[in-house]
Amino acid sequence: MKIEYVSGSNIVSLMPRRNDMHFPALKTVEAYWEGLRNGRPVPARSEIDPRGMQSALEYAFILERIALGVARFRLAGMHLTDLMGMEVRGMPLTAMFVPESRAKISEALEAVFETPQITVITLKAERGIGRGAMDAQLLLCPLKSDLGDVNRVLGCIQSKGEIGRQPRRFEVVDVQSRPLLSDNPTEQSFATTPAGTPVPAGFAEAKKAYEDHTAKGADKAEAAPHAAAPQRPKGKPVLRLIKAEE
Repeated sequence: MKIEYVSGSNIVSLMPRRNDMHFPALKTVEAYWEGLRNGRPVPARSEIDPRGMQSALEYAFILERIALGVARFRLAGMHLTDLMGMEVRGMPLTAMFVPESRAKISEALEAVFETPQITVITLKAERGIGRGAMDAQLLLCPLKSDLGDVNRVLGCIQSKGEIGRQPRRFEVVDVQSRPLLSDNPTEQSFATTPAGTPVPAGFAEAKKAYEDHTAKGADKAEAAPHAAAPQRPKGKPVLRLIKAEE
């Protein structure tokens, strides 16, 4: 596992070798998350506005921690459905991986929640009949619940290559992490939309057919933002949403 650190106001690139031409969605989601952070260690789940990462929504997802090293999909873009050949909402993240790599994913998830840290995982898909070579990268960015616990993840997975026969499951090739040691805001700027622009109703969490008892208390939205939270710039980042069918 490779770890890169933050020093003062200088943020070291998380993935200096990442080819943004192959995986541009990861760059978009990471930049949006950094903008939400705005000098804080971890932003809140309630701050996510799909308009801020519009071009990456089909690759984006929200995870909820339900046990040690286990997180399930609360929301997921269509690219994940295409990879698995089924709706992934409610499934654990480890379902997208071969058995040999699931312990590594659980370890990486737990570090994202506990450190907290931002992590990028390089992947390759298992091959077989109707399943050609395919590379992918996975981004995991921590989020706080409305109760203040770091138990959510804003993530992104993007692949390169033909999907072929589904489901496609992945092996872990490399893990790179950056502990969040700085409270200094980044110098990145983000596009905003005029006030009053309607938000697409797809990345907001819809009511599900069943309720998980573990998630009941953590999903209640607070009536007002935390008083100690730093003020965000006027306007909201631009985004498109993806709605998971019930």
